[in-house]
Amino acid sequence: MPQHNSGQSSVRIGISIGDPNGIGPEVTLKAMAAIAAAGEPVPVPIGDPDLLRTEALRLGLAVPTEILPGNVPFATARPGEVSAEAGAASADWVRTGIDACLRGDLDALVTAPICKESWHLAGIPHPGHTELLAEQCGTERFGMLLAGKGLRVMLATRHIPLSQVADRLNAHEIRLAVDLLCEGLPLLGIDHPRIAICGLNPHAGDGGTLGTEEKDWIAPLIRDMAAAGLPVSGPWPADTVFHHAVQGEFDAVVALYHDQGLAPLKLWAFDQGVNITLGLPIFRTSPDHGTAFAIAGQNLARPDSTLEAIRTAATLAAGPRPWTSPQA
Repeated sequence: MPQHNSGQSSVRIGISIGDPNGIGPEVTLKAMAAIAAAGEPVPVPIGDPDLLRTEALRLGLAVPTEILPGNVPFATARPGEVSAEAGAASADWVRTGIDACLRGDLDALVTAPICKESWHLAGIPHPGHTELLAEQCGTERFGMLLAGKGLRVMLATRHIPLSQVADRLNAHEIRLAVDLLCEGLPLLGIDHPRIAICGLNPHAGDGGTLGTEEKDWIAPLIRDMAAAGLPVSGPWPADTVFHHAVQGEFDAVVALYHDQGLAPLKLWAFDQGVNITLGLPIFRTSPDHGTAFAIAGQNLARPDSTLEAIRTAATLAAGPRPWTSPQA
């Protein structure tokens, strides 16, 4: 189990630069410049040194004084191009950051956006960062928490087709999301959380007229969890519960599938949203946007979400570490 520093001012954050053909290198360098200007500890970028130097000069920003290079080079960006080469490089840089955290060389990892199609072309057998992180950290108990502007959304299922959600959603996944929230929210200063759980169907099934999952097993599960002392309520209609959450009635919402939770989160806090992986023996955050290939290489990308991810990682790394490696 790696050690971590006791104060945010001394934490050491790494940031993998994401798909080299997307906006990842750009938002990384812009966020690093903003962090340096604020007098905060500057993250260590993880990626190809030649690519980072070229991008820094193109953007008129300082060339990083320290770079963690990884094992796969990718020196020349090809903005907007989906490729196996870019996928292999971005995955390698993530793995390099994970290893550095597990060794204790880094206190937390921020990951800039990757292209899932490029990962697929490169033969990476994971649908996204979260699953790769979990495998390399050796844990099967993990989840995605998205947070921004006071709204926090936990996903019960993640990167699966919508047509499979009803079949693959189960009591274990919902209970795991709740347990991880109860363990993770205190790291963000919320010691007594109020957790809302979405229904699966429109209007949370409307008494069984629009689907029976709520009536058959989701509502009984929530009643059982509440009776066991967990701070949960629901199932709430997904078309209204997020409004109540941003009004301060709930500290977090458990969404039952990807777009049910991420669509309102990104509408509410697109430029400030942060993805936090709960359950890992390391701290990991990321911006909540993608590679934005349409504007890659044009100096148009905003680093706001990356800045929030860096600062959230620093806050987490300065506090207690509730999850340990299965090997620890």
